[in-house]
Amino acid sequence: MDNGGGGGGRKVVVAAVQFACSDSPSHNLLTAEGLIREAHSKGANIVLIQELFEGYYFCQAQREDFFKRAKPYKDNSTISKMQEIAKELGVVIPVSFFEEANNAHYNSVVVIDADGSDLGLYRKSHIPDGPGYQEKYYFNPGDTGFKVFATKFAKIGVGICWDQWFPEGARAMVLKGAELLLYPTAIGSEPQDTGLHSCAHWQRVMQGHAGANLVPVVASNRIGTEIIKTEHGDSQITFYGNSFIAGPTGEIVANANNKDEAVLIAEFDLDKIKSQRHGWGIFRDRRPELYKVLLTLDGQNPNI
Repeated sequence: MDNGGGGGGRKVVVAAVQFACSDSPSHNLLTAEGLIREAHSKGANIVLIQELFEGYYFCQAQREDFFKRAKPYKDNSTISKMQEIAKELGVVIPVSFFEEANNAHYNSVVVIDADGSDLGLYRKSHIPDGPGYQEKYYFNPGDTGFKVFATKFAKIGVGICWDQWFPEGARAMVLKGAELLLYPTAIGSEPQDTGLHSCAHWQRVMQGHAGANLVPVVASNRIGTEIIKTEHGDSQITFYGNSFIAGPTGEIVANANNKDEAVLIAEFDLDKIKSQRHGWGIFRDRRPELYKVLLTLDGQNPNI
């Protein structure tokens, strides 16, 4: 599949995987490895795994014992294993994990290049707090800023879950040179409102990032129902999957369903897309001097 146009430009094949997590890190790592290998067999150069894939999405509850799930960035066995896989297969793998940094904790992604090297860390910037998604209890706000990673195959920007709802982050990464935007995710039902179904909204927001910036977007979400014991009884979320890949005008080019394990594949011609992006004029005609309001919280008073 070539969704960036024909010709002999710089091609990249991206993949998004989705699966139901158990609460066993070793089991989930094996599942992720199998899906990465499947993606590689289908030609993938960059493979995105879902957010916090090592276990259940524990943020349904505020529990001190769940801090034991955090691991340091360095000498992290999951990251080391992913480095081995990336080097063996020659693929790029962004790896989501719960990071412990002395007395701070972050929802983080490390980007592993196709030779197994560690290209650096991104810490989630926007931290949600609501029923079933109580991340502020566990995670400090990220301090890395939005980053772009120069991998073997493309310059990629990576946001994490709630980051995907903010157009400022997507635009910042593309301004810094991102050719692809990747969003590992954990999102599903709302425990406080069984009638609220956000899946279509969730997809459309990221399709907007693709179209507004003329870059492909890759989103990987988990599936399955997870029950976590909380101080108020059991909390349950059914994760709605629907992982997808959008092309540079926001068009959906690959989409999973809400219940099945999946490996999505799409190929893009990055040089063709670059020409489209430049020709459309959206970065030529920007007026940064008019956007100072974005540095405020209330539209009036500068926040920095």
